Amino acid sequence: MPPATFPDVTLLITHYNRSSSLERLLAAFAGLGMAFGAVVVADDCSRAPHQEHLAHLQQRYAFRLVTSPVNRGLGHNLNQGQDAVATPYTLYVQEDFVPTAQFAREFGPAARLLAEAPALDLVRFYAYYAYPYLTPYAGKFTEMQYRPWYLNYTKIYNYSDHPHLRRSTFFDKFGRYREGIKSDRTEYLMCVSFIQNRGKGLFYTDFDQLFTQENSAAEPSTVARSAWRHGNHAVLALVRTLYRQLKYNFDIHLGKRVRG
Repeated sequence: MPPATFPDVTLLITHYNRSSSLERLLAAFAGLGMAFGAVVVADDCSRAPHQEHLAHLQQRYAFRLVTSPVNRGLGHNLNQGQDAVATPYTLYVQEDFVPTAQFAREFGPAARLLAEAPALDLVRFYAYYAYPYLTPYAGKFTEMQYRPWYLNYTKIYNYSDHPHLRRSTFFDKFGRYREGIKSDRTEYLMCVSFIQNRGKGLFYTDFDQLFTQENSAAEPSTVARSAWRHGNHAVLALVRTLYRQLKYNFDIHLGKRVRG
């Protein structure tokens, strides 16, 4: 595949205790021939062996490393990483993802769509399931639609911290990530702020073709979620659906406006 350089884009990677996964991600981008105006790795005070590996990787891949002297959580790591970005656009990817050849082909068109439409705030490349309300936009890119009366509670995920391209002025419109709270809460509050502040984004329909998420036994996911949020029991599922529908609509339309 011929090399492709995107000087207006910074690749931002958040990292914590998974330096082998980070190496795999950086190698994958290099293998696809993709280069960016800058690469920023935000590390949230990983353990010493991972910090040593980061220093080795930095020599090989020449990224800018921003660190924290103590572990301060996902919100802080996202904030310090975005603060280090100086280009107009940010490609955000967590260290446990791996881009595919299809992503390399589709990233250029995605970047052009964002550049050509000032009203757009981001382009999403990955999800666990499709956004429920989509309208055609361009090719396999669709526009996410949100209305208060839509019944599918997954409408809240108009924003997601899965791999996406966004304007680097993201904080100006939606506020900073909330710090000092659990990662799920941090992500949820950004979802709320994105809708409250009328965010607009595109969603790639073949979302499972652009990235794979790979967690090894040696470097497992660092996020743990309660069983009631993800269990398959019918009663739990019904209670979860009703609770989310009520809570999400209250937080977005009746609750306090969130700005990080």
